[in-house]
Amino acid sequence: MYRAIVLTSRFYNRGIRAFRDVKGFSSSPSVYGPGSDVTLKESYCHGASEIPLFGKTIGVALQETAEKFPYKDAFVYGAEGVRHTYRQLLDEVDCLAAGLMTTGIKKGDRVGIWGPNIKEWILTQYACARIGAILVNVNPAYRVEETVYALRMVGMKAIVAPRAFMTQDYYSMLREICPELETTKPGNLRSARLPDLRTIVIAGNENLKGTFSFDDVMDKGHNTRHDVENSGRDLQFDEGINIQFTSGTTGYPKGALLTHHGLLNNSYYFGQRLGYCEEGAVAACPLPLYHVAGTIIGSLSVIVHGATCVFPSPTFEPQALLKSIQDEKCTIFPGVPTVYIVTLNHPDIDKYDTRSIRFCAMGASPCPEEVLKLVKSKLNVTPLVVYGMTESGPVSALTNHGDPPQVTLTTVGKPFHHTEVKVIDPQTKKILPVNECGEVCMRSYGNMKGYWDDPEKTKETIIDGWMHSGDLGKMDEKGNISIVGRIKEIIIRGGVNIFPAEIEDFLYQHPKVETVQVVGVPDEIMGEEVCACIKLKQGETSTAEEIKALCKGKISHFKIPRYVEFVESFPMTVTLKVKKFALRDIVAKKLGLSEK
Repeated sequence: MYRAIVLTSRFYNRGIRAFRDVKGFSSSPSVYGPGSDVTLKESYCHGASEIPLFGKTIGVALQETAEKFPYKDAFVYGAEGVRHTYRQLLDEVDCLAAGLMTTGIKKGDRVGIWGPNIKEWILTQYACARIGAILVNVNPAYRVEETVYALRMVGMKAIVAPRAFMTQDYYSMLREICPELETTKPGNLRSARLPDLRTIVIAGNENLKGTFSFDDVMDKGHNTRHDVENSGRDLQFDEGINIQFTSGTTGYPKGALLTHHGLLNNSYYFGQRLGYCEEGAVAACPLPLYHVAGTIIGSLSVIVHGATCVFPSPTFEPQALLKSIQDEKCTIFPGVPTVYIVTLNHPDIDKYDTRSIRFCAMGASPCPEEVLKLVKSKLNVTPLVVYGMTESGPVSALTNHGDPPQVTLTTVGKPFHHTEVKVIDPQTKKILPVNECGEVCMRSYGNMKGYWDDPEKTKETIIDGWMHSGDLGKMDEKGNISIVGRIKEIIIRGGVNIFPAEIEDFLYQHPKVETVQVVGVPDEIMGEEVCACIKLKQGETSTAEEIKALCKGKISHFKIPRYVEFVESFPMTVTLKVKKFALRDIVAKKLGLSEK
């Protein structure tokens, strides 16, 4: 799930200028749902927009941008020293697409991409889009059993991966899963464990048993590129083109099927707010491409606006990120709270020139006020907040330039373009009065078509066209939405509901605290007790008593953590989102607590 995002713009006028090229657009906040003169009574708001939706496929969007900006840099791969102009990108994409077709890939086939942020990732994404193959984003941290589950679930026909990266030996894992690789011809795999898988492509030019090299597939397509454009003419913009796996932090991942239409329009509107449409826009993207945030911010928003994106390193490295911002004069810096905390507290940050940054985006988890202050103090930007989830494609709500500070710091704004949001009673499913807490639901062009091959879970999540987020929130009289937590992450102490995010925001005020996560741990009498897991800033020391003393008299007694655990790190997803359920199990075991 893609949760809270924060956008920032240094100058309000620059943010408004980003919209002036769009015919009929009004910069008034009234574009986002009700205007300031409207007072809601019920928790429903529509993100009315004067900017129309457009209907085209991702492949067409790439071709149009390449024709408009042929010699402009599209993507820069810092660690690889490679640049793709838009013309080069389209040429290589079509060679790969044609090459994949020669191996038997056709419209509707699922093609996986498994690995970090490398050029082969981008080429595979757009090659699939050009011929209508469905790209499947596979978590680069998956091990053998997780990979088998994901590949079997979607019936993957081909997969692209580097031989190895860091501690991940992708080829060895594939050989363990499919021992038949030792004796099979490339493109003709017959695996007992993965009966649908036929083709494995290894990034680079190395020929390994049973696989094609990436370069070989590219070479196969050189003389048949015309077939790609012919194939693309049959594609419809509302067809599924990308399967994004949910994080799986509370169970097995589910594959959300997203469409050309949803992804492109969401990327377009989001890119406008994030400054991709400004002249000279360059994004420095540390977000993993496999995640919906990387797909939108690091890739699709770039091509729909003709901007440039720099991938500083295959995975997040703060020093490489700072160097890219300086060397490429990046104007856009997206991330998650952890990325900002680590980067902006880096001991060498003052050695790099980051003054080019005008926009920032923070996602994957709610952003505490102290982190927003850190961004403002280090980058001199004023924050805007955006909210969404993988299944909604992803952005569903955002704040506006000119909103009062209280709105920016406490809400995720009003519904996004062409998006409806309501807050309902989780039990009765009825819309609640304003300012009452319930489940946040959204309905828009961006909603997924469904979970792949899982109609039951789809029916549980999409009801009458409404996406049920599993997030708890409330809406005020002006349509501003506040997210207070996850339904499944509520701590129930003695029958009282406690929202971890509220305690986390408070504990971030402590000057020694770098990161904090609050979870509920088992208790024989109260059912659950509050446990604060804290990572201190470098060189700092503290005690549980000191942390609890900060809380006394300032937050309700039942919210004061009974347990305080100091940690060096947290269990994380690849998008650097904390796995709260895993953290809960770890600290409960350490404290000697168990379910009764």
